[in-house]
Amino acid sequence: MQVAVLPGDGIGLEIVPQAVKVLKVLERPGLKFDFTEAPVGGTAIDLFGNPLPEETLAVVRASGAILFGAVGDPKFDHLPQDKKPGFALRKMRQEFGLFSNLRPVTLFDALKDASSLKPEIIAGLDLLIIRELNGDIYYGTPRGITIEDGERVGTNTMRYTESQIERIAHVAFQAARTRRGKVCSIDKSNVLETMGLWREVVTAVGKQYPDVALTHQLVDSAAMMLVRNPTQFDVMLTPNLFGDILSDQASMLTGSIGLLPSASMGEGKFGLYEPIHGSAPDLAGKNMANPIATILSAAMMLRHSFDLPAEADRVEAAVLKALTDGLRTGDIARKGDSVSGTREAGDIIVNALN
Repeated sequence: MQVAVLPGDGIGLEIVPQAVKVLKVLERPGLKFDFTEAPVGGTAIDLFGNPLPEETLAVVRASGAILFGAVGDPKFDHLPQDKKPGFALRKMRQEFGLFSNLRPVTLFDALKDASSLKPEIIAGLDLLIIRELNGDIYYGTPRGITIEDGERVGTNTMRYTESQIERIAHVAFQAARTRRGKVCSIDKSNVLETMGLWREVVTAVGKQYPDVALTHQLVDSAAMMLVRNPTQFDVMLTPNLFGDILSDQASMLTGSIGLLPSASMGEGKFGLYEPIHGSAPDLAGKNMANPIATILSAAMMLRHSFDLPAEADRVEAAVLKALTDGLRTGDIARKGDSVSGTREAGDIIVNALN
């Protein structure tokens, strides 16, 4: 199993080794992982002057999946958008056709008190956010900063093609068939023409799935309902921008953004697996980051790219056992809890796996 390991920047350099450590425990005769590490983001800029150098792309092309950490560093904030660390992610999504982002949001019973919401509001929380990755305001043109009438004007364009919406809608409906059979499509069709097209196309695709219940919700209303009644949602289908925001909001339902994994997929098995959080420069190098989201992302890699569902189940069960037994990193610890560092948390999950 060829895995491109791209730790990236900040805490990415600390959390990704914990996931690799967990994966190595699963090795046995007939199951061997070949990890090849390569620089990306700010680390790659320092080395090559490019957030996604050809050397890294070559490693990725030779692999069956990407295990990704995080990118971003304030020292590069002055650079143009296509030179900043985050450009590497956007470029890989386009380069490898990764248009579908799966973000499961599940409440661990052991952490029900870690959420900022009342336990009775989040009891039984289990939703899947499916975020479109290749369109919307992140990729639309024209974009940039221009001078008009003597002042600067910033422009970004929200843009979707019908085919882009159709393919992500199919992903959502197919996922719902394996879950509770409900899709809630998120848009802002009351004021945005692009989102009017989104709703129209999703509705048309939904007619091909009579066994799946489709509802539509405006993004502002959905944001409110995520904190008022989150368990009503099964699969949330979102455009790129809205999914980026809503999934971060949803992470706090579980107690911490350090708990949410993700998978970015295309038409085949190849995927990019990463925690949904950023590089957290303020935590970098302090052995304080929570590695659970990255470890759960590795479990998603086992399931979706390598067809190893039993091994994925083992990893997820080990995380659950570790949390049930009292594993707490700083972001999910309560007063009086024993707090584990990044490396220690990885070791505890490895022991639970064994």
